[in-house]
Amino acid sequence: MTRSHTGGTVDRMTAKVTLSFSDDTIAEARRYAQRDGVSLSAWINQAAREKALRELFGAHADAVRRAGFDYEAAALADEQEIAMTDRELFGQRGAGAAQG
Repeated sequence: MTRSHTGGTVDRMTAKVTLSFSDDTIAEARRYAQRDGVSLSAWINQAAREKALRELFGAHADAVRRAGFDYEAAALADEQEIAMTDRELFGQRGAGAAQG
């Protein structure tokens, strides 16, 4: 790990590339990097990584929707099953305590 001049950590940086940005974009990125206490490289690396993960999770969510799987209904069914099990095992008093 290398500490930058702003005190941020540059972790696992292995590729050095030349990129071009508009003056406004680089000025804003520098401000955000300084605000976050990391180097410009570390901030851009994190921003690019977050964008890639959003794309990946978005594609996954789209695939789940196309498949017709309803996570909310499944979660609700799980909660109802847990409450029913609690009532059977602990009676009404135990079920209320498990929820609160």
